[in-house]
Amino acid sequence: MSPTHVLQQSNATAWQSIAQHAFCRELAEGSLPNARMAEYLIQDYSFIDGFVRLAATAIAHAPTLKDSVPLAQFLAVITGPENTYFLRSFDALGVSEERWRHPQLWSVTQDFQAIMTEARLSGSYARMIAVLVVAEWSYLEWATPFNPPADTLPFYFAEWISLHAGPDFEGVVSYLRTQLDTVWATLDDTEQSHVEDIFSRTVALEQRFFDQAYQPD
Repeated sequence: MSPTHVLQQSNATAWQSIAQHAFCRELAEGSLPNARMAEYLIQDYSFIDGFVRLAATAIAHAPTLKDSVPLAQFLAVITGPENTYFLRSFDALGVSEERWRHPQLWSVTQDFQAIMTEARLSGSYARMIAVLVVAEWSYLEWATPFNPPADTLPFYFAEWISLHAGPDFEGVVSYLRTQLDTVWATLDDTEQSHVEDIFSRTVALEQRFFDQAYQPD
């Protein structure tokens, strides 16, 4: 079993909660209230700056140029098509520019921003990649069963699914996992413990984020 599989299995309960979350199911069914989707996207969009900085720092710490290229290419997707998706969705959902530019952040959103900063400032490529693995792999797991999305879904539901599933995104997750699996063998026991810890805390934050986003009426 690969190191990333071991890490996933060590957090199996929280991981399954994310992959099978009611928020994701209702999003895919089109029954999630638009107001809830809007608030979720506002919070999620606030991660872009920290995510870009974390990914860029990981690129700078990659062992070789070959190791850095896929993440650099993915960064272009985040700052291009995904960024555009958010702006189109805000417009369609009636979210004002003032609201998405100056959001009232949930505590879990702030905690997630903090763990990305922690990983970025750690100087540890493994810890940086561990946070990215959780962020992208957990989304692949929940989105894949609903891909391709139903034709009847509004684009702000359908495209959120398709952005996180399919061959291209599977390739991103495979690359990130391979990076962590490869570097794992070079880490001493202390650093492996740090990676295990930040991986587990990131999984817990993902679960908390979906729980907060759902908040059924």
